[in-house]
Amino acid sequence: MSLVALLRRSVSLKGPSFTLCRYSSSLPTPPNLSVLDTPEDTEKARTWISEFEGVSIPRSSVELQFARSSGPGGQNVNKVNTKAVIKCSLNSSWIPVWARSELRQCSYYVASSHCIQVSSTTTRSQAQNVDDCLAKLHATILSAAKALIKNEPSEAQKQKVEKHQKAEKARRKSEKMRRSDVKRGRSNNDWF
Repeated sequence: MSLVALLRRSVSLKGPSFTLCRYSSSLPTPPNLSVLDTPEDTEKARTWISEFEGVSIPRSSVELQFARSSGPGGQNVNKVNTKAVIKCSLNSSWIPVWARSELRQCSYYVASSHCIQVSSTTTRSQAQNVDDCLAKLHATILSAAKALIKNEPSEAQKQKVEKHQKAEKARRKSEKMRRSDVKRGRSNNDWF
């Protein structure tokens, strides 16, 4: 029985018995925004983030390299290239422009090649290490894109801030009045 027939059979019985991760050959194109100044820009960025969260980065979008892992693992370490290294140019069209400054600050950034380099040696399987690298890259780009989005405060938060500001202003005024009275009391006394 072919793989397609098996998939159709498992889907037709009681629905799918597995979870598919949505791999897309084309990642969502981010809006061309260098800075998120206006609420419209922020909304466009949020839309892109919600689309990007639902897809995985395909292997064709990055440069893959493999090497021998270091550390314990017996003869497998000496024979098999299980360490996966992913390089992705920071100027890729699917990386948002507004997040690039934040990505330059992350630990995965390599300044000499102007790219993001992620490696993984967590498992003995090359494919699982590649998937781990892709997941790390996805999370890094998402966190950099989200870091620059400013959330608008709610009405309750605005009222709370106004209340605190009024209370601080009243405390400051009462302290100034008290200091003024102390100074006024000093000048009225005759020391002679």
